[in-house]
Amino acid sequence: MTNSDAPAPAEPQRRAPAGAAVLRQDVTEAIRKAVFEELAAVGFARMSIEGIARRAGVGKTAVYRRWKSKLSLVLDLVSAFAAQGLPVPHTGSLYGDIRALLAVASLALRHPVASQVIPDLLVESVRHPEIADAIKKALLDGQKGVAAVVVREAVERGELPEGADPDRALDLIVGPLYWRLVVVRGDLPKGYLDDLATSAVAALKATG
Repeated sequence: MTNSDAPAPAEPQRRAPAGAAVLRQDVTEAIRKAVFEELAAVGFARMSIEGIARRAGVGKTAVYRRWKSKLSLVLDLVSAFAAQGLPVPHTGSLYGDIRALLAVASLALRHPVASQVIPDLLVESVRHPEIADAIKKALLDGQKGVAAVVVREAVERGELPEGADPDRALDLIVGPLYWRLVVVRGDLPKGYLDDLATSAVAALKATG
């Protein structure tokens, strides 16, 4: 075998720099899950890194490798939720779009963790402007964008007049549902979402 046919020498394997932390994804997800459970159980004010680590079955160091404080941890989770966005319905009618939005919102608001976490974070947002900004992006900005698309398409179909207000649409669609599920914590009677969608459509057409 000639020198040209000789196999090239194997390159030495590169080792991670000494002290570099390898962040396992399963551990990260376990910590995120534990944060939501801790928020629901004790609230943001009483939540601690120790409690999160204990619930996740990891050491405190594993948490601090990823987030410097419980505030940065919560902000990261809220921001991740915002990045997921909301699906824009394209059912072909204003009623169908509103009914679809109500179905998605009702599932989210009835989740046992979300029904406790959201109100608690809203209270904490008064004391922490960073939480207020993150919640605004997660709960308001994304929904406003969806409402704007729904209203614009309804105007294009002739179901709503020019100048129809997306902010009013969002108030009429989500406001009553949030009040019922999160504030009053009442059940949704059969046909409630259908009736609410019908009422929202009627109100939008009346007010423009």
